[in-house]
Amino acid sequence: MKGCNASSIIMGKSNNNNEQSSIKLGFSPCPNDCFIFDAMLHGKIDTEGLTFETFMLDVETLNQKAFAADLDVTKLSYHAYAHLTKKYQLLNAGSALGNACGPLLISLKSFLLSDVNRLKIAIPGKYTTANFLLSLAFPEAINKVEMIFSEIEEAILSGKVDAGLIIHENRFTFEQKGLKKIIDLGDYWEKLTEAPIPLGGIVIKRELSEQLKLKFDRVLRRSIEYAFANPESSINFVKENAQEMSEDVMYKHIDLYVNNYSVDLGVEGKRAIRLLFDKAEDLGIINKIEEDVFL
Repeated sequence: MKGCNASSIIMGKSNNNNEQSSIKLGFSPCPNDCFIFDAMLHGKIDTEGLTFETFMLDVETLNQKAFAADLDVTKLSYHAYAHLTKKYQLLNAGSALGNACGPLLISLKSFLLSDVNRLKIAIPGKYTTANFLLSLAFPEAINKVEMIFSEIEEAILSGKVDAGLIIHENRFTFEQKGLKKIIDLGDYWEKLTEAPIPLGGIVIKRELSEQLKLKFDRVLRRSIEYAFANPESSINFVKENAQEMSEDVMYKHIDLYVNNYSVDLGVEGKRAIRLLFDKAEDLGIINKIEEDVFL
């Protein structure tokens, strides 16, 4: 299974009016993102005049493009966003938060938690929330190797690394390859904070007008609500970008990462994000955030 790390450019559709605005939009080709963006990109809802130049890339590549301010709106890991609050603001819609959906630290050999600090660990990117949670749980585990998330399992199996931090659909398939769970870092976070896990959100450039920010947020929410009301509608777009992922895993992926927090962060979602940033500040991983991060 190749996973969802392909890249492509597509154009969205919108209704015709005199206020069309072209948005450079970045998100991953993973099922959860394709599910929530499908309706707005393919003319199934009113986009209020917005059109889209779309960049479909893995999350760490999107993180890097955000650091370069290349995109107007993008999916971003919350760890990366903590470094980019001066450039971007967080939308109310589109986030991936939840329970029992966090990253897993896995290995081929059996290791104890006391072994983790000495292991060579593959991570899906320095600025992923997964790496932040690993740093929170094991601050002395510093022997890390960055690689695309879909390559991590093979790196463990081939002996290039002792362990790996897996995200996305790999959490459903790693045991089939003889790999073992060392720790569920999402479970660690939930026990520590009693809050859902903030994995990724959709952010928009601060420099854009308030009217445009609010419009995009409305359109995105409308797209997600359409997807929930018409779950079969996005299936072709999801399958097109899921590569060799089985349909069962594809649906599990969507169910895990798209929920009520995706429609609107709400009070509990915002509390979880603030907790994540507070923990990162306490550990010295990020500087103190002065800006209002929420739209």
